[in-house]
Amino acid sequence: MSATSGSAFTAFLRLELSDALRSRWVAFASMLYVGLAVAFVWLGLRESSVLGFTGLSRVLLNLANAVLVVFPLVVLIGTHSAVVHARTSGFCELMLAQPVKRSTWFLALLASRLLVLVGPLVVLLVGCFVAAAFVEPEPGLAFIGFKSLAVCTALVFAFVGIGLLISAAARSAERAMVWALLVFVTTAALHDVLLITALLRTSLPPQVVFALAALNPSEAARVGILASVDPELSVLGPVGFWLANSLGPHFALALAVLYPLALGLFTTWRALRRTQLMDLIA
Repeated sequence: MSATSGSAFTAFLRLELSDALRSRWVAFASMLYVGLAVAFVWLGLRESSVLGFTGLSRVLLNLANAVLVVFPLVVLIGTHSAVVHARTSGFCELMLAQPVKRSTWFLALLASRLLVLVGPLVVLLVGCFVAAAFVEPEPGLAFIGFKSLAVCTALVFAFVGIGLLISAAARSAERAMVWALLVFVTTAALHDVLLITALLRTSLPPQVVFALAALNPSEAARVGILASVDPELSVLGPVGFWLANSLGPHFALALAVLYPLALGLFTTWRALRRTQLMDLIA
């Protein structure tokens, strides 16, 4: 990246961060993170245990699993209108009058969304590490936190790419909102319902069923986090026994990180290509 491109990227990044911080969805996401952290700290410091984990290690595990559920909606809300809003507001028309590349603005937009969405989670995890050092030191807590952060960051990147692709493909903010909601409902609810229906109505082999389930990045991330703390996946019953013997904890964790990253790279590339080739004047 040349000096001119670097300066343009920095300027666009500052602009997009300022715009994102003025948005209500950022405040909503921050409040949601804090609320989840407070709730799970209160639960984690009690004497009950889950899978042998108590204290702040349980806080991290519960927080990571809760984040996997709410992240797709938060990410899609924050990205579904990024490109289409820039087109309809006249920002892209102003950008075309400047000696900058479309890819520079798009990469700054991508970086700003990742910083805003992953930054609060990193702060919460660091806060848990600091609290553990003074309240209840636990061996292996940092390793659990880094694995949870890796899985959550990969999932965020996947849905950021999906949201930007929706925003680049939609012709209006309303249509982008509908597409984003359809993606969330499909990944959060209908995906499981459709799989259960397929199991009840057909005699699909288990390999096909789990391959279809793994296509949902949220499901892959959830299995990866569970496998990282419970190699036998006993919490899933017979299903967990089959997964533990077929995949193993290390492969499940790698799948939970690499597959969302690959999906995010592909959707981000498609969104970038569409932004470079489409008519930016609404």
